[in-house]
Formats: sequence, structure tokens, C-alpha cells
Amino acid sequence: MILIFTAGVFSLLYLWFILFPGRVVPETGHYFNDEQINLGRQFNNVLRLVYISGFLAQVCFLLWLLFGGRAEALSRWTQQAAGGSYGGSILLFFLTLWLFLQLLNLPFALFSSFYWQHQWGFSTQGLGAWWLDYIKSAGLDLVLSAIGVTLLFWAINRWPGTWWLAGAAFISIWFVIQTFLWPVVVSPLFNRFVPAKDPAVLTMVRELSGKARLPVGQVLIMDASRRTTKANAYFTGLGRTKRIVLYDTLLANYPPDEVEAVVAHEMAHWRQGHIVRGLILGILGNFVLWALLFVMLRSAVPLSTRYPPYTWAVILLFFLLVSFVSTPLRNYFSRNMEEKADRVAVILTGNAPAVVRLQVDLAAKNMSDVAPAPFIQWFSYSHPAALTRIKLIQQAGGPSS
Repeated sequence: MILIFTAGVFSLLYLWFILFPGRVVPETGHYFNDEQINLGRQFNNVLRLVYISGFLAQVCFLLWLLFGGRAEALSRWTQQAAGGSYGGSILLFFLTLWLFLQLLNLPFALFSSFYWQHQWGFSTQGLGAWWLDYIKSAGLDLVLSAIGVTLLFWAINRWPGTWWLAGAAFISIWFVIQTFLWPVVVSPLFNRFVPAKDPAVLTMVRELSGKARLPVGQVLIMDASRRTTKANAYFTGLGRTKRIVLYDTLLANYPPDEVEAVVAHEMAHWRQGHIVRGLILGILGNFVLWALLFVMLRSAVPLSTRYPPYTWAVILLFFLLVSFVSTPLRNYFSRNMEEKADRVAVILTGNAPAVVRLQVDLAAKNMSDVAPAPFIQWFSYSHPAALTRIKLIQQAGGPSS
């Protein structure tokens, strides 16, 4: 009940500050005009409404299922349909619930990632290509989730008192494997990656890597333009799969000194060990999560011999609520890493004005909300807001910036 209450409070505050975001800090006007500020709010507030509506729809559906006795009825049906097979009934319940939730989430996903992006001129993807991506993503989720649910219930029955430790350990190992394999196995299913060949880009990367004293394995260009006009970059992987990925839209639409600022920022994440730090924090949080799940299940689900299939609906609701209410904490750590990467980027480039211009151009071209309400920024921003980043960069660059 504490989780439900907290999620309810956060949801109401989130909705309130979407509808009443408050005044714009005057200093914002030094970098963005009124049209950019207003359009950024309009574009993002609709997406926020879709996000919170989708979340509440899932929570209400699961609560309706669990507290109306429907989950138990569905559980009994799956047991009969599976011919009394415990494993079969678990898998059938999971598949049924997965399908219902996919159908429930589909309108929200279609609107936010296709229709709204087209309305604002960001999406370059046709409806057929969007469906192909959606089916691939859903299929991957279905396979991985089915394996996870099967292993979870096997562990629950194999180690009744310590299954949560086994679950936490398994997921922690998966975090590490995923960090290694995702860039080379999963990402290529959705995008094409080619090594950077532009001599100017390669020279710039070598110079930055020398300053950072970091060996850079790969700088890849991603064909982001097949889906969007937005520009971005990211770092990913561990060991031999470590790489910096630049959107082709970034190289096409931004000047060289701003591209350098992006590469320096991503390189700073390596230098500061943010991937490893993020993994460690994720693993620690993962053990806490599974311990809480163990305590919650013992009090929420009556147990005679084995947990019934509808236990999966309870677990799913728990994960959904915990993920939502822990969003501010996760984003706090993420923003902290981004701020450190911005400071290091200024040191590596020695060009604070270019790093500032990058933030202004990214925010304006990507239609970012440059004047979010403080609660929205605290709750949902994984990166500092544009004005916050600009101030930090100027401080890092000294008086000359």
C-alpha cells in the first residue's frame, strides 16, 4: 500500500506540474526565445501526459485484475488449460497477461513514438517501418521475459527461503552480460553502425583521446536519420565492445566544434568510469529490490505449497510501482554523472563557448523543454536541464566562457 500511495502522490504532482508548470526563469531568455520555450513545453507536455496516462492505465489494469478476483480466476483457467502442469500454467498466465498489457500500451506507444513525432517533423520513419521495429522489440521482450519468468518460478520453488538471492544474482550477471553484448547483438537489429571515416572526425577523436589518456576502440556512426531528425550520441559497452556512437544527424547538422564537444562528453564518461559505476549502483539496487519483493510476496500471496500463477501479476505490479517511485533516485545519479562529464568535456576541448552552443543547439533543434517545472526536472530528467548545464559549463570554463 505504501508503494501505491507514493506512486499516486507522484502521479498527481506530475500531472499538476504538467498542467501548471509555473513561470520561466528570466535567465532562460538569454539563450532561448519565447517561441522556443513555448514550443518545447507544448511538445514535451503532451508526451508527459501520454507517459503518465500509460503508466496509470497499467497500474489500474493490474489493480483491477488483482483486487477483483479476476487474477485468481485467470490463474485457475491457466491451470486447467495446461492440464495441471505447474510450469505450463505459469507460462500460459504470463503469455496472457503479456498480450493484454501489449494491447493496452500499444495506443500510447503509437501516439508518442510515431504520430506525435510526425506532427512535429521529427520522425522520418514510415508506419510500416515503425511496426517492424515495434514487432522486433516486442518479440525480444517476449522471449527474454518468458525465460526470466520461467527461471524465477523455478527458483522460488527450488529455494523457498533464498530464491530472492538467486534472482538478484542472476539479474546482476545479466546486467554485465547485457552491457557486453547489447551493442554487438541487439543494437544492430534496429540500426546500422559503420566506423567513422571522416579524417577530420578521426583526427579530432585521436587528439581528444590523447588528452584524456584513453585508448578509443571504436567511434561508430549510427543511421539515426532513417527514423528521426534529432541528433544525439552515446557511449556503451565494456572491454572490446566499448564504443562511442554518433548519430549521423549530429555530423550532418552540427558544426565541427560542437561535434567535438559531444565526443569529449562521451569520452569523459569513460574517463570517469561511469559505465562501471552505473553497473555497480544497478547491482546494489537490484539486491535491495529483490529483498523487498521477497518480503512483499510473503505477506501478499497466501502460500500453501507453491505460489499460484497469478503471483506473476503481483510481481509485475510491484516492479512497475518500484520502477516509477525510484525514478527520481536513478535520475539523481544519472544527472550527477552527466554534470561530471560536462566538466571534463570543457577541460578536454578547452572550448567552453562551443560546449555551451552545443547545449543551446541541441535543446532548440530537439525541441527540449528548457524551462521545466522543478518537480518535473527532479522527477524525470536523467540529464540536467539545458539552463543548468549551461551554467555548469560556464563555471567549468572560467571567466572567459
